[in-house]
Amino acid sequence: MSSSKPAVVIDLKFERREIDAALSHALPGRKVMLAADKDQDLSSARYAVVWKPDRDLLLRAPNLQVLFSGGAGVDHILTIPDLPPLPIVRFVDESLTTRMSEWVVLQCLSHLRQAPAYRRQQREHLWRELPQPEAKDVTVGIMGLGVLGRDSAAKLKMMGFNVIGWSRRAKDIEDIDTFDNSGLDDFLSRTDILVGLLPLTPDTRALFNAGLFRKLRRGGPLGGPVFINAGRGGSQVERDLLEALGNGTLCGASLDVFEVEPLPADSPFWSLENIIITPHAASATDVRALLRHVEQQIDRYETNQPMQHVVDRTVGY
Repeated sequence: MSSSKPAVVIDLKFERREIDAALSHALPGRKVMLAADKDQDLSSARYAVVWKPDRDLLLRAPNLQVLFSGGAGVDHILTIPDLPPLPIVRFVDESLTTRMSEWVVLQCLSHLRQAPAYRRQQREHLWRELPQPEAKDVTVGIMGLGVLGRDSAAKLKMMGFNVIGWSRRAKDIEDIDTFDNSGLDDFLSRTDILVGLLPLTPDTRALFNAGLFRKLRRGGPLGGPVFINAGRGGSQVERDLLEALGNGTLCGASLDVFEVEPLPADSPFWSLENIIITPHAASATDVRALLRHVEQQIDRYETNQPMQHVVDRTVGY
């Protein structure tokens, strides 16, 4: 298709039929190329929409002006070797936010109502009611108070949980006690369910480790603290996490992200009874919503308006 509008290249891991269906309603009047077509000349592309892009993309598309992330995270872009100083735009959309909040609420409720234990009893054909507290007796501590964290906090409050939050920079959120670096230990000591929604940066890599797990509230209503992570696998030290789940430092976990993905078939996580595993699916991107977002930001860029959700490379998000 010929067009006077600058071209877009897409390097996403969706099935081709999903991308084709989304493109039927997005980016009208633009030439759209797929990086998966290795014979395609990408030199005319000015914009790229990527998720864990192929290493040769920047060589094949040397005239890019903006990079758009295919998800909320951008560490998959920032770690590209010899990354040029292009603007990078995060994907922020109601569909992405809602899906994440649904997953976080589901996991908190699952541990509140002892879903892993009842699942085990079902396999054993065991009929026994277990004690369980009310949501108001449980404090959920959310680490990461961006768009995803704030929405999850609001929806957990609606379910009756006591919610507190932590972020690197101090934030003021109505009806929620918030902490920054200076108050991290206080935040952890009050937390029964710890929710990780942090981007992967040098400051957050390996943050969730044995020392941090030991600072969580002891003797709480769940019998011990629970760890939930839907941020990035690189933020958790999996050796420490396995040990904490085994020795009672943690009584449960829900994990959507891992250091290595897909999670290897021989990983000991698979066999643990007290965790819930999902395959990096907590907030699956809707490719239609993603391309609408890209179209809106390109329009802003081409009309000399500031793009939204541009990454600050100095902090990594």
